[in-house]
Amino acid sequence: MDNQHRITNEQEIEAVLGEPMEFVKVKIQTKHDDAMREFIRRAPLIFVATIDANGHVDVSPKGDPAGFVQIDDDGNLLIPERPGNKLTFGFRNILRNGEIGLIFVVPNQRETLRVKGLATLHKDPDIVDQMQVNGQPALMFTCVAVKECFFHCGKALIRSRLWKPEFWEVASESIGARGFASLRGKPSPDAVRATEKRLDESYRDELY
Repeated sequence: MDNQHRITNEQEIEAVLGEPMEFVKVKIQTKHDDAMREFIRRAPLIFVATIDANGHVDVSPKGDPAGFVQIDDDGNLLIPERPGNKLTFGFRNILRNGEIGLIFVVPNQRETLRVKGLATLHKDPDIVDQMQVNGQPALMFTCVAVKECFFHCGKALIRSRLWKPEFWEVASESIGARGFASLRGKPSPDAVRATEKRLDESYRDELY
């Protein structure tokens, strides 16, 4: 890519995008308010960003029935962990660098909620038991001490048409299954179907 047009400083960013309006600057808070807490209670999906020891960023989705992220008496956010791929990139990052970023998503809400904080990992048996779904307690949980939170405007979700089913693509096969199958070389249609079948079985039998 030609570096002639590369942006290298904050002044150049502002020259392209402009400066934020005052009401946008003051929306950033150090603790969640009533509207934010309601948003958290209604969110079935969050995206979690962590940073490893080398400064590299990892982002992972976490999902459960709406309200799965709890708020304790001190205002900390408690995020349950369920069975997964066991790679634990995010958890290993938290052990080395507790800085964390969250985005909460609520169906049919155009805005999202952004949170920055400091994360720690816990396995308190009483709390993981309270986080059970389908009779299965959480395996552990992440506690996030909130340092910054604010609502993000809905333009990204409006542009993406995320909540408009009439614009959703109807896929005939799982792209992810094709990606997994290709790890062993160029996959045949049968290999893709077999991988998709194994994924479906895992999603059916190993969610909790």
